[in-house]
Amino acid sequence: MNEEDIEDANNRVKQVDDNNSILPPITRRSTMKGAAATGASSFFASSMATAADNTNQSESSDRTLVDTPPMGWNSWNTFYCDIDAGLIKDTADAMVENGMKEVGYEYICIDDCWMASERDVNGNLQPDPETFPNGIDAVADYVHKRGLKLGIYQSAGTTTCEGLPGSLGYEEKDAQSFADWGVDYLKYDNCGEHYGLSAIERYTRMHKALEATDRDILLSICEWGDNDPWMWAPEAGGNLWRTTGDIKPLWSAKENLWGNGIIDIIDQNEPLAEYAGPGHWNDPDMLVVGVDLPEYPNLTEAEDRTHFGMWAMMAAPLIAGNDIRNMSEETRNILTNYELIEINQDPAGNQAIRIQRTTGQDGLSRSVWAKKLANGDRAVGLLNRSDRRTTITTSAQEVGLDEASCYVARNLWNGTNWQTAGLIGATALSS
Repeated sequence: MNEEDIEDANNRVKQVDDNNSILPPITRRSTMKGAAATGASSFFASSMATAADNTNQSESSDRTLVDTPPMGWNSWNTFYCDIDAGLIKDTADAMVENGMKEVGYEYICIDDCWMASERDVNGNLQPDPETFPNGIDAVADYVHKRGLKLGIYQSAGTTTCEGLPGSLGYEEKDAQSFADWGVDYLKYDNCGEHYGLSAIERYTRMHKALEATDRDILLSICEWGDNDPWMWAPEAGGNLWRTTGDIKPLWSAKENLWGNGIIDIIDQNEPLAEYAGPGHWNDPDMLVVGVDLPEYPNLTEAEDRTHFGMWAMMAAPLIAGNDIRNMSEETRNILTNYELIEINQDPAGNQAIRIQRTTGQDGLSRSVWAKKLANGDRAVGLLNRSDRRTTITTSAQEVGLDEASCYVARNLWNGTNWQTAGLIGATALSS
């Protein structure tokens, strides 16, 4: 870094410290077990100031069911089994009315517990007669009329995770039911007895069954990353595949609470960038932005921002898990941040690479992430996991831009632009 860059860094950090007007820090505080800690992230788009064309846009003419990471909502993270047709319809209404549909969300996904405890006499799945009395097809019709698509849940075993009828051995029947009902997306879990069949064989069976119907249905492989699905899922017909265990509204995992925190999942998903791209996506699990569970500490607004921003950088599916019918303005603003969504939906389909990682005296890391966009620009994420105020810097060259006399950078949280000789940086302040 030359003297001009150093001076630029010092001036910018001073401006942040003085009034937060340039690069406002994002802080978090966790009070779990009385501990206090901070973490922060800032996300930027950066390009050469002289670059004004999009000649590097992806020229691929191949079409898939998921050219960009799917966006939508799923019932599980907030409602678990407390679901019914009314909830699904109301959520579809909310997605249209609160601006989520406008920025790209389109799937309304019903998770486990939608079906009756037994199949009918012909071996067909039956919707629960109390919670879905008019069937799944009626719900699908309602969702489709709102300009959205319907997702549903099943498992590649004898039962679902809640002990209801699974699809193993019934793949053709169930796939045809889904097609007849108007389903557009299948989340296919990994619970129940497997009878010694490999994950590859079980998921391939469902893929072939879906292909035999006359309807395009996305296949989301929810195998939890146990058998390295990124190595075989595309050949097994998966459009996206879970790379981790279940997420919970935690900054990091806790011994007394089940599930992964967002930092744990970022670490697990980080080495898998080469496997993501148009038509096939690493899935680090659904979003917990705005999720409020009484048994968990839940995320602060700053942690929600970090979570959403890193999922955007990682080209992860953006499947909201909160109650979008009743959410705060802060949560809505995070979920509908169009500039970060554009980073997530960039047609090049690149998953961000961690290009820099340092460890502070507290033993916690600060890292820099870069994502090449289709037009040649770079999206940059600065992630602070420490409990101390920390300045994180990188340069245009380090994130992969060609050398130039001047660059334009944009803060994707507050919408401010600035010119720089090459420095990109921010200060994260402790609580």
